[in-house]
This record gives sequence, structure tokens and C-alpha cells, in this order.
Amino acid sequence: MKRHFLKRLLGGLAAAGLFCIPALALSQDKGLVAVSMPTKSSARWIADGSNMVKSLGEKGYKADLQYADDDIPNQLAQIENMVTKGPKVLVIAAIDGSTLSDVLQKAADKGIKVIAYDRLIRGSKNVDYYATFDNFQVGVLQAQSIEKALDLKAGKGPFNIELFGGSPDDNNAFFFYNGAMSVLKPYIDSGKLVVRSKQMGMEKVGTLRWDGAVAQARMDNLLSAYYSKERVHAVLSPYDGLSIGILSSLKGVGYGSASLPMPVVTGQDAEVPSMKSILRKEQTSTIFKDTRELAKVTVSMVDAMMAGKKPEVNDTKTYENGVKVVPSYLLKPVSVDASNWKAVLVDSGYYKESQIK
Repeated sequence: MKRHFLKRLLGGLAAAGLFCIPALALSQDKGLVAVSMPTKSSARWIADGSNMVKSLGEKGYKADLQYADDDIPNQLAQIENMVTKGPKVLVIAAIDGSTLSDVLQKAADKGIKVIAYDRLIRGSKNVDYYATFDNFQVGVLQAQSIEKALDLKAGKGPFNIELFGGSPDDNNAFFFYNGAMSVLKPYIDSGKLVVRSKQMGMEKVGTLRWDGAVAQARMDNLLSAYYSKERVHAVLSPYDGLSIGILSSLKGVGYGSASLPMPVVTGQDAEVPSMKSILRKEQTSTIFKDTRELAKVTVSMVDAMMAGKKPEVNDTKTYENGVKVVPSYLLKPVSVDASNWKAVLVDSGYYKESQIK
């Protein structure tokens, strides 16, 4: 009797649309999305990976997340393996954005869509969309931090500056550098900023694989060759991991003392060690890029493509990859220093105050 009643009740609920297990199950299993990240050596990429998995899960996708240890053949092998699993979409933050053409052709042959994540994939027609931050603006904000700290707009100077670039195989590094130089070059041309080493341009100032030890060694060389009797007033650094190495070099020759104040040193990614450094009045500023928002934008692109719709983009001109202009969505970066770190990083829930203080 009870069994018949339960059967009738469930049948009635299903007919009324109030009880439907198959529909619920389908909405929670939209298929596989493969996510290839470059490295775990940066806290930033660990956050990107976990935010992507979380955002995909919330939308009902399964995630296959792999890290490539900053090894190009390793990333290629991982993506090859991902393609064989038949994901709906490949999300790739490339180590070298010019090495993936063959594997992306295999993906396209299987009908797999491709989103370039934060780093543009170059030389391939099989890149559907690009989700990133306004990378030129990142450089602008870094340079404006130097401009403000040295009061260049008021005509102060001359000041000595040295320039560091990111990894030459990362397309973003050129945008960061060019954005910064759009602000700094007029001051260099007028003599208010002096690059004593005369090392300018990405071919001279690039730092392969964003390696902090390489940046530290180069800063050591610059200090010994050009600053035995001169003081360095500012260092353009495009990434916190490089800034830490640069600061170590500066501290090694006495900077950070009352008689030899620390130069203005920029950064990017608001990593915890650099935030602590900013509060110690060593590093001057960093750029915060909210990876939670980048993950949401990327997953929205996935969702739109899977529904047969066009994802939302806000840039269809800037990111030419050598074969095509890749439709892009650019998020806004935010400059962070000792005056606003709590409002930007803690109040937004990105960090707990105890992580930084």
C-alpha cells in the first residue's frame, strides 16, 4: 500500500515538473573542459587553476587541470593527452605561445574549441577566444607608480632607472613593457630619467621564464657595472617574482638603509611575499589581477560556445597572433600599494589580512 502511494506521489511530482532526476543530472554534467597551466612555481598560477576548477564545477563541467612545470615539451605532451580525452574545450595558459600549432590543429580536427588564457597563443588559426587582462594598461600602471613616487610630473629629476622585461616567449611581456614605456620614454627622452646601462628594448631587458634568480643576477651586474658611484632611484619590474630577486640584489649592496634608501620598485600579481615587502617599505607597488574574475569570464566563454552562442568580448583589434586577430575579453588591472592594499585585497576576500600582516 505504501509502495503504491509512493509510486503515485513520485509520478505526480514528475508530471508537475517538480521532480525530475534526469534533467537535474544533465544540468550538472555538461562535459569535460581541459585546463593547461604553465607552472606551480608562481602562487598566481596556482590560484588561476583552482579558480578555474571551481568556476567550471559551479557551471556543471568536469575539469582536467594539468600543470607543466614551465617545461614546453611537457605542456605539449599534456595537451596531446588532453585532446585524446575529447574535451569540449581546451583552456590553455601557454608557456611559449608559438609552439602549439600542431596540437591545436589536432584539437580543431576533433571539434574541440580553444580559449587562450591570459597568454596569447601565437601562429595558430585554431584559437577561438582570448581571456586576459588589459596588459598594456598593466605596464602603464607600473610606470605611473614610478612617475608618482619620483614626482616626475612636477619636473623633478634627473633620476637613474633600470628596466626589466618579462619572458620574451610570453606575448604579454611585450604589452607590459610597451605600456610602461608609453609613460616612461618621454621622461627618458627629456633626461629626467636616465638609464645608465643604456639597456632598453625587450631583446636586452627580457627575463626568460620570468625567473627571479636571472633578474637578481642581472641586477647584481648592473649595480657593479654602473652604480659604484651612482645611486639607482627606480627599477621597472613587470612581475613580483622578479621584484623579489631585484630587491635581494639591492639589499646586498646596502640599499634600504637610512643613507641609501630603497629605489622605487614595481611588480605584478600581488603575491604574498611582495605584499609583505610593500608593507616593509621595500617594494613600492604591484598590480592586482583578480584571477577569480578571469576564471568567471573564461567559463562564461565556455558556456556560450557550448550553447551555440557567441561569447561576450570587448576587444576585436588588439591581439593579432600572426594568423588572425583573436576576439578577446580584457579585464581591468588595479595598482596596489601601502595605501590601498587592504581595500583591494582583503575587503574583496582575495586574501585574509593575516596572510599579509
